[in-house]
Amino acid sequence: MRGLIKFIIAILIAAVSLVTYWCNTEQNEFTGEEQHVDMTVEQEIALGLQAAPEMASQYGGLHPDQEAAARIKEIGQQLVQSTDVSGTPYQFDFHLLADEQTVNAFALPGGQIFITAGLLRRLSTEGQVAGVLGHEIGHVVARHSAEQLAKAKLTQGLSGAAAIATYDPDNPASRTGAIAAAMVGKLLNMRYGREDELESDRLAVRLTGQTGYDPRAMIEVMRILGEASGGASGPEFTQTHPNPGNRIAEIEQAIQEEYPNGLPVGLLP
Repeated sequence: MRGLIKFIIAILIAAVSLVTYWCNTEQNEFTGEEQHVDMTVEQEIALGLQAAPEMASQYGGLHPDQEAAARIKEIGQQLVQSTDVSGTPYQFDFHLLADEQTVNAFALPGGQIFITAGLLRRLSTEGQVAGVLGHEIGHVVARHSAEQLAKAKLTQGLSGAAAIATYDPDNPASRTGAIAAAMVGKLLNMRYGREDELESDRLAVRLTGQTGYDPRAMIEVMRILGEASGGASGPEFTQTHPNPGNRIAEIEQAIQEEYPNGLPVGLLP
């Protein structure tokens, strides 16, 4: 009887998780994709603004070089104002972080975008900087954070339901099933993260080209990231980002699709 009650509870939790996820569907106005999200754009913006100071503090705060910081903001705003991104409701702002050691860039929901000094000093052209910032803009307009949150809630609900259904307090060995369910949920979310990275790479190709930068600069960015990481560590399916070498192939394909007749002349490197 106890096993039946556990099974019914597990089914109910899984059903609620699935219905909640699939019913929260919106079309992304920028990408045209149907997405499962459970927060509004306004909530994304508010969340990003609230989290920005704490995230900056984790990287030593903002960089004191006002000239470099202003140039980052200028390049970022060029990418926004010269493309269809200008028509989105997001409040973009670009920040240079003081951390000289960490090689990283990231975007918070709603348009707060950060690049570390450790990554910036490895970049040699404005086109490379534009590629990095364009990639992060892609995360924002594609609403990847909102999607990730919805997917995380779904996998948490399903793995929790599986744990309830398989766990037997009188049988310690049954914990293996609960642990496996949690691991499956984690790996599913990692997979989503890699797909988001590749989509942002494709969007960055479009945004940099439209702004007058050569999107091929992103290929060199991938090589820089590969060198900074010392190469991929472990199988790709256990990583949240695709291997830089694999991303190069995707970027080259995106450039070919965006410019089937070849890149226009006069692009900034």
